[in-house]
Amino acid sequence: MDVLRPPLLNINGRIYRRNIIKEEHYEEEEDFSYMGAAESEELVADEICDLHQIEQTDKGYRSAIDVPSVLYKYIIGKKGETRRRLESDTKTSISIPKQGVEGQIVITGSTRSAVSSALTRVEVLVESFRKKQPFTHFLSFPLNDSNIQEGFLRFKEEVLQKCSQDHGVEESIFQNPLKLHLTIGTVALLNDIEVQRASEHLQECQSFIRDITEGKPLPLEVAGIEYMNDDPGMVDVLYAKVHVKDKSDKLQEIAERLVEHFVSAGLMAREWDRVKLHATVMNTLFRKDSSAEDSGGTGRQNASEREAFDARNILKEFGAYRFGAFELNAAHLSQRYSSDCSGYYTSAGSVSFS
Repeated sequence: MDVLRPPLLNINGRIYRRNIIKEEHYEEEEDFSYMGAAESEELVADEICDLHQIEQTDKGYRSAIDVPSVLYKYIIGKKGETRRRLESDTKTSISIPKQGVEGQIVITGSTRSAVSSALTRVEVLVESFRKKQPFTHFLSFPLNDSNIQEGFLRFKEEVLQKCSQDHGVEESIFQNPLKLHLTIGTVALLNDIEVQRASEHLQECQSFIRDITEGKPLPLEVAGIEYMNDDPGMVDVLYAKVHVKDKSDKLQEIAERLVEHFVSAGLMAREWDRVKLHATVMNTLFRKDSSAEDSGGTGRQNASEREAFDARNILKEFGAYRFGAFELNAAHLSQRYSSDCSGYYTSAGSVSFS
Protein backbone atom coordinates (compact mmCIF):
# COMPACT_ATOMS: atom_id res chain seq x y z
CA MET A 1 0.00 0.00 0.00
CA ASP A 2 1.09 3.57 -0.72
CA VAL A 3 0.27 6.19 1.87
CA LEU A 4 -0.25 9.65 0.37
CA ARG A 5 0.03 12.79 2.44
CA PRO A 6 -2.46 15.43 1.28
CA PRO A 7 -2.87 18.81 3.02
CA LEU A 8 -4.04 19.12 6.59
CA LEU A 9 -7.76 19.36 7.24
CA ASN A 10 -9.47 21.94 9.46
CA ILE A 11 -12.70 20.69 11.04
CA ASN A 12 -14.48 22.96 13.51
CA GLY A 13 -11.25 24.78 14.28
CA ARG A 14 -9.22 21.62 14.94
CA ILE A 15 -6.40 20.46 12.65
CA TYR A 16 -6.12 16.87 11.44
CA ARG A 17 -3.55 15.16 9.23
CA ARG A 18 -5.16 13.11 6.48
CA ASN A 19 -3.70 9.89 5.12
CA ILE A 20 -5.45 8.50 2.06
CA ILE A 21 -4.76 4.79 1.78
CA LYS A 22 -4.95 3.43 -1.76
CA GLU A 23 -4.75 -0.14 -2.95
CA GLU A 24 -5.10 -1.13 -6.61
CA HIS A 25 -6.30 2.40 -7.44
CA TYR A 26 -9.27 2.09 -5.11
CA GLU A 27 -9.71 4.82 -2.52
CA GLU A 28 -10.49 2.66 0.46
CA GLU A 29 -10.74 5.13 3.28
CA GLU A 30 -9.33 8.26 4.80
CA ASP A 31 -7.68 8.11 8.18
CA PHE A 32 -7.49 11.29 10.23
CA SER A 33 -5.17 11.86 13.14
CA TYR A 34 -5.53 14.92 15.29
CA MET A 35 -2.44 17.16 15.23
CA GLY A 36 -2.53 19.55 18.12
CA ALA A 37 -1.06 20.07 21.52
CA ALA A 38 -0.58 17.01 23.71
CA GLU A 39 -4.09 16.89 25.09
CA SER A 40 -5.79 13.99 26.73
CA GLU A 41 -8.50 12.17 24.83
CA GLU A 42 -10.99 13.35 27.43
CA LEU A 43 -10.46 16.98 26.41
CA VAL A 44 -11.04 16.12 22.78
CA ALA A 45 -14.18 14.24 23.77
CA ASP A 46 -15.48 17.22 25.73
CA GLU A 47 -15.16 19.48 22.69
CA ILE A 48 -17.10 17.05 20.52
CA CYS A 49 -19.78 16.84 23.22
CA ASP A 50 -20.37 20.54 22.67
CA LEU A 51 -21.36 19.75 19.06
CA HIS A 52 -23.35 16.55 19.56
CA GLN A 53 -25.42 15.44 22.54
CA ILE A 54 -24.22 12.24 24.16
CA GLU A 55 -26.79 10.63 26.40
CA GLN A 56 -26.37 7.97 29.04
CA THR A 57 -28.41 4.80 28.63
CA ASP A 58 -28.92 1.60 30.62
CA LYS A 59 -26.17 -0.04 28.55
CA GLY A 60 -23.70 2.84 28.36
CA TYR A 61 -23.69 5.94 26.14
CA ARG A 62 -25.33 6.88 22.85
CA SER A 63 -25.19 9.69 20.33
CA ALA A 64 -26.66 10.32 16.89
CA ILE A 65 -25.35 12.45 14.04
CA ASP A 66 -27.29 13.66 11.00
CA VAL A 67 -25.52 12.53 7.84
CA PRO A 68 -26.94 12.73 4.28
CA SER A 69 -27.44 9.23 2.87
CA VAL A 70 -25.12 9.95 -0.07
CA LEU A 71 -22.23 10.02 2.41
CA TYR A 72 -22.98 6.72 4.16
CA LYS A 73 -20.67 4.79 1.85
CA TYR A 74 -17.65 6.74 3.07
CA ILE A 75 -18.35 5.73 6.67
CA ILE A 76 -18.98 2.12 5.66
CA GLY A 77 -15.95 1.81 3.35
CA LYS A 78 -15.07 -1.00 0.96
CA LYS A 79 -16.81 -4.17 2.16
CA GLY A 80 -17.52 -2.45 5.47
CA GLU A 81 -13.84 -2.09 6.35
CA THR A 82 -13.96 1.57 7.39
CA ARG A 83 -16.86 1.05 9.80
CA ARG A 84 -15.23 -2.05 11.31
CA ARG A 85 -11.99 -0.19 11.82
CA LEU A 86 -13.75 2.76 13.45
CA GLU A 87 -15.65 0.42 15.76
CA SER A 88 -12.49 -1.50 16.64
CA ASP A 89 -10.38 1.61 17.25
CA THR A 90 -12.98 3.36 19.42
CA LYS A 91 -14.62 0.29 20.98
CA THR A 92 -18.07 1.42 19.87
CA SER A 93 -20.91 0.18 17.68
CA ILE A 94 -21.91 2.32 14.68
CA SER A 95 -25.39 1.87 13.19
CA ILE A 96 -25.96 3.29 9.71
CA PRO A 97 -29.34 3.42 7.90
CA LYS A 98 -29.79 1.59 4.59
CA GLN A 99 -28.36 3.32 1.53
CA GLY A 100 -30.80 5.91 0.20
CA VAL A 101 -32.75 6.13 3.46
CA GLU A 102 -32.29 9.47 5.19
CA GLY A 103 -31.69 9.18 8.91
CA GLN A 104 -29.08 9.37 11.64
CA ILE A 105 -25.87 7.45 12.23
CA VAL A 106 -26.13 6.15 15.79
CA ILE A 107 -23.02 5.51 17.86
CA THR A 108 -23.15 3.51 21.11
CA GLY A 109 -20.40 2.56 23.54
CA SER A 110 -19.67 1.67 27.12
CA THR A 111 -17.94 4.98 27.91
CA ARG A 112 -18.61 8.59 27.07
CA SER A 113 -15.07 9.14 25.76
CA ALA A 114 -15.37 6.17 23.40
CA VAL A 115 -18.54 7.58 21.84
CA SER A 116 -16.93 11.02 21.59
CA SER A 117 -13.88 9.55 19.87
CA ALA A 118 -16.06 7.76 17.33
CA LEU A 119 -18.06 10.95 16.75
CA THR A 120 -14.85 12.82 16.01
CA ARG A 121 -13.72 10.24 13.46
CA VAL A 122 -17.12 10.09 11.75
CA GLU A 123 -17.45 13.86 11.63
CA VAL A 124 -14.03 14.30 10.06
CA LEU A 125 -14.78 11.69 7.41
CA VAL A 126 -18.15 13.27 6.63
CA GLU A 127 -16.75 16.78 6.29
CA SER A 128 -13.84 15.61 4.16
CA PHE A 129 -15.98 13.73 1.66
CA ARG A 130 -18.68 16.41 1.69
CA LYS A 131 -16.14 18.76 0.14
CA LYS A 132 -15.73 16.36 -2.76
CA GLN A 133 -19.42 16.38 -3.70
CA PRO A 134 -20.42 18.37 -6.80
CA PHE A 135 -22.47 21.46 -6.07
CA THR A 136 -26.25 21.04 -6.26
CA HIS A 137 -27.44 24.63 -5.80
CA PHE A 138 -26.08 28.13 -6.22
CA LEU A 139 -26.97 31.64 -5.13
CA SER A 140 -27.91 33.68 -8.17
CA PHE A 141 -29.11 37.05 -9.37
CA PRO A 142 -31.50 36.32 -12.29
CA LEU A 143 -30.81 38.24 -15.50
CA ASN A 144 -33.67 36.61 -17.42
CA ASP A 145 -35.49 39.92 -17.93
CA SER A 146 -37.02 40.24 -21.40
CA ASN A 147 -34.85 43.29 -22.21
CA ILE A 148 -31.66 41.39 -21.39
CA GLN A 149 -32.84 38.27 -23.22
CA GLU A 150 -33.55 40.30 -26.37
CA GLY A 151 -30.17 42.01 -26.13
CA PHE A 152 -28.44 38.67 -25.69
CA LEU A 153 -30.19 37.17 -28.74
CA ARG A 154 -29.09 40.18 -30.83
CA PHE A 155 -25.54 39.68 -29.53
CA LYS A 156 -25.64 36.00 -30.45
CA GLU A 157 -26.96 36.72 -33.94
CA GLU A 158 -24.35 39.40 -34.65
CA VAL A 159 -21.46 37.34 -33.30
CA LEU A 160 -22.44 34.40 -35.51
CA GLN A 161 -22.76 36.72 -38.50
CA LYS A 162 -19.37 38.38 -38.03
CA CYS A 163 -17.21 35.81 -36.19
CA SER A 164 -18.46 32.34 -37.12
CA GLN A 165 -15.28 31.77 -39.13
CA ASP A 166 -13.15 32.18 -36.00
CA HIS A 167 -11.92 28.95 -34.44
CA GLY A 168 -14.46 27.27 -32.17
CA VAL A 169 -17.21 29.91 -32.52
CA GLU A 170 -20.54 28.21 -33.14
CA GLU A 171 -24.13 28.43 -31.96
CA SER A 172 -23.89 25.54 -29.49
CA ILE A 173 -21.59 27.40 -27.06
CA PHE A 174 -24.02 30.26 -26.33
CA GLN A 175 -25.93 30.40 -23.06
CA ASN A 176 -29.66 29.61 -22.92
CA PRO A 177 -31.26 33.11 -22.77
CA LEU A 178 -33.85 31.83 -20.27
CA LYS A 179 -31.06 31.01 -17.81
CA LEU A 180 -29.00 34.19 -17.94
CA HIS A 181 -27.81 34.90 -14.40
CA LEU A 182 -25.07 36.18 -12.15
CA THR A 183 -23.45 33.48 -10.02
CA ILE A 184 -22.82 34.50 -6.39
CA GLY A 185 -21.60 31.21 -4.93
CA THR A 186 -22.18 27.47 -5.04
CA VAL A 187 -23.31 25.00 -2.37
CA ALA A 188 -23.65 21.22 -2.09
CA LEU A 189 -26.96 20.45 -0.38
CA LEU A 190 -27.24 16.70 -0.05
CA ASN A 191 -30.81 16.16 1.15
CA ASP A 192 -34.10 18.00 1.65
CA ILE A 193 -33.18 18.95 5.21
CA GLU A 194 -30.07 20.77 4.00
CA VAL A 195 -32.01 22.50 1.22
CA GLN A 196 -34.55 23.75 3.77
CA ARG A 197 -31.76 24.92 6.07
CA ALA A 198 -30.10 26.85 3.23
CA SER A 199 -33.42 28.44 2.28
CA GLU A 200 -33.92 29.57 5.87
CA HIS A 201 -30.44 31.08 5.95
CA LEU A 202 -31.21 32.99 2.77
CA GLN A 203 -34.33 34.41 4.42
CA GLU A 204 -32.15 35.63 7.29
CA CYS A 205 -30.37 37.86 4.76
CA GLN A 206 -33.55 39.79 3.95
CA SER A 207 -32.94 42.60 6.42
CA PHE A 208 -29.40 43.53 5.40
CA ILE A 209 -30.31 43.28 1.69
CA ARG A 210 -33.15 45.75 2.13
CA ASP A 211 -30.90 48.02 4.16
CA ILE A 212 -28.49 48.13 1.20
CA THR A 213 -31.18 48.58 -1.47
CA GLU A 214 -33.27 50.90 0.72
CA GLY A 215 -36.20 48.61 0.04
CA LYS A 216 -36.15 49.22 -3.72
CA PRO A 217 -35.26 47.17 -6.80
CA LEU A 218 -31.69 47.71 -7.99
CA PRO A 219 -31.43 49.35 -11.46
CA LEU A 220 -28.75 47.46 -13.41
CA GLU A 221 -27.14 47.78 -16.81
CA VAL A 222 -25.62 44.80 -18.63
CA ALA A 223 -22.92 46.11 -20.95
CA GLY A 224 -19.48 44.95 -22.10
CA ILE A 225 -17.85 41.53 -22.19
CA GLU A 226 -14.74 40.03 -20.64
CA TYR A 227 -12.79 36.80 -20.36
CA MET A 228 -10.76 35.48 -17.45
CA ASN A 229 -7.85 33.52 -18.84
CA ASP A 230 -4.52 34.66 -20.24
CA ASP A 231 -5.03 34.13 -23.97
CA PRO A 232 -8.00 35.76 -25.80
CA GLY A 233 -7.31 33.40 -28.68
CA MET A 234 -8.03 30.37 -26.45
CA VAL A 235 -11.11 31.17 -24.35
CA ASP A 236 -13.49 28.75 -22.63
CA VAL A 237 -15.93 31.22 -21.08
CA LEU A 238 -17.02 34.72 -22.07
CA TYR A 239 -18.88 36.90 -19.56
CA ALA A 240 -21.13 39.94 -19.73
CA LYS A 241 -20.40 42.79 -17.33
CA VAL A 242 -23.11 44.05 -15.00
CA HIS A 243 -23.14 47.50 -13.36
CA VAL A 244 -25.43 49.31 -10.95
CA LYS A 245 -26.73 52.37 -12.80
CA ASP A 246 -25.81 54.79 -10.02
CA LYS A 247 -22.20 53.45 -10.13
CA SER A 248 -22.48 52.25 -6.52
CA ASP A 249 -21.13 48.97 -5.12
CA LYS A 250 -24.55 47.86 -3.86
CA LEU A 251 -24.71 44.71 -5.98
CA GLN A 252 -21.20 43.68 -4.97
CA GLU A 253 -21.96 44.45 -1.33
CA ILE A 254 -25.05 42.24 -1.36
CA ALA A 255 -23.08 39.42 -2.97
CA GLU A 256 -20.25 39.71 -0.42
CA ARG A 257 -22.67 39.73 2.51
CA LEU A 258 -24.56 36.70 1.15
CA VAL A 259 -21.35 34.70 0.77
CA GLU A 260 -20.17 35.80 4.22
CA HIS A 261 -23.46 34.62 5.75
CA PHE A 262 -23.40 31.24 4.01
CA VAL A 263 -19.72 30.68 4.82
CA SER A 264 -20.37 31.48 8.49
CA ALA A 265 -23.25 28.99 8.48
CA GLY A 266 -20.92 26.28 7.15
CA LEU A 267 -22.89 25.94 3.92
CA MET A 268 -20.35 27.43 1.52
CA ALA A 269 -16.57 27.48 1.13
CA ARG A 270 -14.96 30.82 0.35
CA GLU A 271 -12.96 30.44 -2.86
CA TRP A 272 -11.94 34.04 -3.50
CA ASP A 273 -11.23 37.13 -1.42
CA ARG A 274 -13.82 38.97 -3.50
CA VAL A 275 -16.91 37.56 -5.22
CA LYS A 276 -16.43 37.61 -8.98
CA LEU A 277 -19.91 38.35 -10.28
CA HIS A 278 -20.15 36.99 -13.81
CA ALA A 279 -22.91 36.44 -16.34
CA THR A 280 -21.90 33.68 -18.73
CA VAL A 281 -22.88 34.33 -22.36
CA MET A 282 -20.62 31.76 -24.06
CA ASN A 283 -19.16 28.59 -22.56
CA THR A 284 -17.41 25.69 -24.29
CA LEU A 285 -19.00 23.29 -21.78
CA PHE A 286 -22.21 23.76 -23.78
CA ARG A 287 -20.58 22.49 -26.97
CA LYS A 288 -21.03 18.81 -26.12
CA ASP A 289 -23.80 19.13 -23.55
CA SER A 290 -26.44 21.84 -23.81
CA SER A 291 -27.59 20.99 -20.27
CA ALA A 292 -24.13 21.57 -18.77
CA GLU A 293 -23.88 24.12 -16.00
CA ASP A 294 -21.38 26.88 -15.44
CA SER A 295 -19.40 25.83 -12.36
CA GLY A 296 -19.10 29.35 -11.02
CA GLY A 297 -15.30 29.15 -11.18
CA THR A 298 -13.03 31.42 -13.13
CA GLY A 299 -10.51 28.86 -14.31
CA ARG A 300 -10.63 26.36 -17.14
CA GLN A 301 -12.22 23.06 -16.19
CA ASN A 302 -11.29 19.83 -17.98
CA ALA A 303 -9.23 21.84 -20.44
CA SER A 304 -8.01 18.73 -22.26
CA GLU A 305 -11.61 17.73 -23.05
CA ARG A 306 -12.82 21.16 -24.16
CA GLU A 307 -12.34 22.94 -27.44
CA ALA A 308 -11.58 26.59 -26.68
CA PHE A 309 -12.65 29.34 -29.05
CA ASP A 310 -10.87 32.38 -30.50
CA ALA A 311 -12.50 35.43 -28.88
CA ARG A 312 -10.19 38.12 -30.25
CA ASN A 313 -12.57 39.40 -32.92
CA ILE A 314 -15.55 39.11 -30.59
CA LEU A 315 -13.77 41.25 -28.01
CA LYS A 316 -12.76 43.75 -30.69
CA GLU A 317 -16.22 44.04 -32.24
CA PHE A 318 -18.40 43.65 -29.12
CA GLY A 319 -16.19 44.72 -26.21
CA ALA A 320 -18.63 47.47 -25.23
CA TYR A 321 -21.80 45.71 -26.39
CA ARG A 322 -24.94 46.86 -24.53
CA PHE A 323 -27.27 44.00 -23.68
CA GLY A 324 -29.81 46.23 -21.94
CA ALA A 325 -31.02 47.53 -18.57
CA PHE A 326 -33.52 46.26 -16.00
CA GLU A 327 -34.37 46.35 -12.31
CA LEU A 328 -33.11 43.43 -10.22
CA ASN A 329 -35.44 42.62 -7.36
CA ALA A 330 -34.39 39.22 -5.98
CA ALA A 331 -31.64 36.80 -5.08
CA HIS A 332 -32.34 33.10 -5.52
CA LEU A 333 -31.14 29.78 -4.17
CA SER A 334 -31.20 28.06 -7.56
CA GLN A 335 -31.22 24.33 -8.18
CA ARG A 336 -28.64 23.05 -10.61
CA TYR A 337 -29.86 21.13 -13.71
CA SER A 338 -33.44 22.35 -13.35
CA SER A 339 -36.02 24.64 -14.96
CA ASP A 340 -39.22 26.22 -13.72
CA CYS A 341 -42.22 27.29 -15.81
CA SER A 342 -40.36 30.42 -16.98
CA GLY A 343 -37.34 28.43 -18.12
CA TYR A 344 -35.15 29.80 -15.33
CA TYR A 345 -33.64 27.54 -12.68
CA THR A 346 -36.06 26.11 -10.12
CA SER A 347 -35.84 28.17 -6.95
CA ALA A 348 -35.38 26.51 -3.56
CA GLY A 349 -35.77 29.92 -1.90
CA SER A 350 -35.49 33.61 -2.64
CA VAL A 351 -35.40 37.04 -1.04
CA SER A 352 -36.71 40.24 -2.59
CA PHE A 353 -35.02 43.63 -2.57
CA SER A 354 -38.25 45.57 -2.03
